Amino acid sequence: MHKPTTLSGIIAQSLLLITFLLSPHADAQTKKTQKAEKSASQKTSKTQKSAAQTPPTKAKKPTPAPNKKTKKQRRTHTIQFKDYFSLGYAFGGVVSPKGKHVAYTESRWQGASRNIDLWVVNTATRRRQRLTFSKAADLRPQWSADGRWIYFMSRRKAKKSDPALGKRQVWRIRPDGGRLMAVTRAPKGIHAYQLSKDGRYVYYKTAAKHVQKGPFQGLRKQFSKLRYAHGTLRAGRIWRLDLESWRTKLILKSTRAINEFQLSPNGQKLALLTAPDNKLISNEGWSRLDIYDIKSQKMYTPDASLWRKKAPSPYGWLEHPRWSPDSNIVSLHVGYDGYPPEVYFVLLKEKRSFKLKRKEEEHYEGPSKWAPHVPAFCYVGAHKARKHLYCTGYRRGKQMPVEKVDFSGRNVQDFAYSGDGKKFLVLADGQDFLIDFFFGPAFVSPKALKRLTRINPQIDTWKLPTIKKIQWKSKDGSIVEGILELPPGYKPGKPLPLVVILHGGPTWSVKQRFRFSYAGRTIFASKGWATLSPNYRGSTGYGDTFLTQLIGHKNDRDIDDILTGVQAMIKLGIADPKKLAMMGWSNGGYLVNCLITKTNIFKAASSGAGVFDLSMQWMIEDTPGHVINFNKGLPWQRSQQLQKASPLYGIHKAKTPTLIHVGQKDPRVPVAHSQGLYRSLYKYLKVPSQLLIYPGAYHGLSKRSHRLAKIKWDIRWFEYYVLGKHKGSKKKPSKKKK
Repeated sequence: MHKPTTLSGIIAQSLLLITFLLSPHADAQTKKTQKAEKSASQKTSKTQKSAAQTPPTKAKKPTPAPNKKTKKQRRTHTIQFKDYFSLGYAFGGVVSPKGKHVAYTESRWQGASRNIDLWVVNTATRRRQRLTFSKAADLRPQWSADGRWIYFMSRRKAKKSDPALGKRQVWRIRPDGGRLMAVTRAPKGIHAYQLSKDGRYVYYKTAAKHVQKGPFQGLRKQFSKLRYAHGTLRAGRIWRLDLESWRTKLILKSTRAINEFQLSPNGQKLALLTAPDNKLISNEGWSRLDIYDIKSQKMYTPDASLWRKKAPSPYGWLEHPRWSPDSNIVSLHVGYDGYPPEVYFVLLKEKRSFKLKRKEEEHYEGPSKWAPHVPAFCYVGAHKARKHLYCTGYRRGKQMPVEKVDFSGRNVQDFAYSGDGKKFLVLADGQDFLIDFFFGPAFVSPKALKRLTRINPQIDTWKLPTIKKIQWKSKDGSIVEGILELPPGYKPGKPLPLVVILHGGPTWSVKQRFRFSYAGRTIFASKGWATLSPNYRGSTGYGDTFLTQLIGHKNDRDIDDILTGVQAMIKLGIADPKKLAMMGWSNGGYLVNCLITKTNIFKAASSGAGVFDLSMQWMIEDTPGHVINFNKGLPWQRSQQLQKASPLYGIHKAKTPTLIHVGQKDPRVPVAHSQGLYRSLYKYLKVPSQLLIYPGAYHGLSKRSHRLAKIKWDIRWFEYYVLGKHKGSKKKPSKKKK
């Protein structure tokens, strides 16, 4: 842990996480707190036990048993891909005002797709209860100010006919599962909502068709069923529902699309991220931050020079506006393809902005939140294959030093405070569990936070792969890192078949954690393969220089980093040089396409949603700033660079049997790339290949059948071309006995 710094002085009188995380007196305070909590829990246990014996109103299934860990189980189960569909994923955790409960959403496979339902867990007994049982996608829980209700968004239908229901609305439910009811009835549904701090109002966002003024306005209205590239949009509307009178008032009628909104703690202002249209491209350089004063109905647009004109790229993605507790500062996240993302603070009274100074060039990976009551700001950042919590403060017009909070090797995914700031919740994963909540007083060290849930207890019996970080030296001398997975019980000595798994982005990175994915993690190790996931140049968490060295060098430095990693695995005796395969999705698929034009060391490849021609990618994708940033210009300015970086112009060298996957409706890497790759390999070059187009799928695969098809095809493809399995497998006719 870090020693106390001036950050502690900002909030020394507050019961806040940061204060005591950095305090040497935390342990003594922890004992006092735990003793008090134990006494309180003994007083409430009888009441809770009695309540648990009575089924909650309208609950459809009995309350699940408490998640208490028994003695350590033996790992006897060999993982199969069907086990993937047994996993639950938690997200969106929120703490009740006094910290007695945590509400969250949990996603599990149910039939052909994932079901998202609302759960609540008692923080004293750790007893979990499922509150909803619907395929309505119950999302984004928020507690009422008095803790009596949990609000959430849902597409559920009521028993009685109501045209507005069935569309996404705000609903609410009691923490015991009773009195489920719809709160809003917007005719076309809502897009986002937020409760006011005092709990009286629900603010929510809708959208209405808006035709922009101009010489062609009449034609656009006359032929309204046509789709226009610009000039018509779904303009944002912000409404306020009074939970006492149940009257609804239109607060803001915008002529722009509203991507996100946040209500200030004092209820007087709205922070809005708006764009001139609804196209995804508008988030790249054309969206802006607006501050709307509800009482005066005036809009203020802060100067955007810091994240536009003075930024390394004008194509920044504006996300996650967050208010300080005094309603005077708005924090803003801006992400850039190829460049480090940044956090900016907008000071409304002073009408100026400044950029957050990071601690160790960590890569901001969200979320970010201000602590209740004090100007302390925390965010999740990636550094060297881990995700940590970083906290800073603001005092006298300056940012205080950033402190890094270590959660004992776990990856922090999300965090939350109770309304009074006394309790703290962390959502984290590790190398032997998938994802769980950890909870405790906000003024203890991270080690004192107790595991609140065991969402996937079945993993305790699984034979897990060995997961480790590994480093090697690239062609130009740069140190590159990756995540190596080895089969359970692996003993050095015998080289293994190796699958190289290439991550997307490329402005992202693979973390050192347990991950079971249809992209290959875990399942190949369970089948006796080693897998290497390189964090090649352009990956996050290794410093700004490492990140930006890929700009102008795609299909160059990234390729060197990957191939030297494979050679390092061969030299270490881990990989069999005659049994190599590779796979990737998105930018990973692009890298697969590049690699088959550079080398023939791989016996098989699987390319998912990969770019084939970068000039075409700029023309047809939904985020063209990606191509512009990495190639330092537009196609007519950088034609030679785009050709050099495109697999198309070297595809005649390819000999690797390649399996190609793509979603039919993919807007990010449209299907034309995969069709061109397949046509080149199969029709003209006679290289073994197969194209799989997933009906109705976008940039990722969400259906159970699609994910199952992808991994089964990958496994069979690699076994056939790398291991020589399934070849000549027809049974010989048996000789008849005389």
